[in-house]
Amino acid sequence: MLTPEFKSCKYQSRGLRGIALLLLAACAAVGCTTVESQSFRVSKAGNVESAYIATDADFGKYDRLLADEMGIFFPQNSNAPAEDIRRIRQIFRTAFIDELQGYTIVREPGPSTMKVQASLIDLRNSPGGDIPALRREVREIATPGSLVFMMEMRDSDTDRVLARAADSASTPKFATSAGTTTDWNSVEAAAQNWAQLFRQFLDQNLAR
Repeated sequence: MLTPEFKSCKYQSRGLRGIALLLLAACAAVGCTTVESQSFRVSKAGNVESAYIATDADFGKYDRLLADEMGIFFPQNSNAPAEDIRRIRQIFRTAFIDELQGYTIVREPGPSTMKVQASLIDLRNSPGGDIPALRREVREIATPGSLVFMMEMRDSDTDRVLARAADSASTPKFATSAGTTTDWNSVEAAAQNWAQLFRQFLDQNLAR
């Protein structure tokens, strides 16, 4: 199920956004590309499971961040309560903003502003039929049965992808079917863990 909040971030092209596995061997051998034939290099980011950086990325030009809304995807057969989705998004946003202390956070794009976005793709109960609804970059790292957390960094003016990282170590429990409840302690723990990983990934690439 594409939640209304998820649709609002236009997951096909728009992106605050890892994850499962990113086919690192293939990327290293032939290079990863996006639909606009953008080239990437595999990043040895030890704090996340997989990451790659645009070969033409110039991180030196950025001195502020624009935190975009979080993308959330649940399978078509999911019955995640709307209130739970709103609370999950707020927990993750609070954790990320807290971790971004020291960076200048702005609300509008600009030539020295980098847009950052987090996305949560929960396919643990997916039969696989809804995966084609995800954009290609997500399909490369999200497989049925996986819980994927993705982080993307983009130029705020052009929306061009500068870097993408993925991780799936934390496994929060969501209420996605009748008779289940969200484990809020696990959600908060996962949000804090991924926020810390994202901060480290940002610091590594922005030379902070």
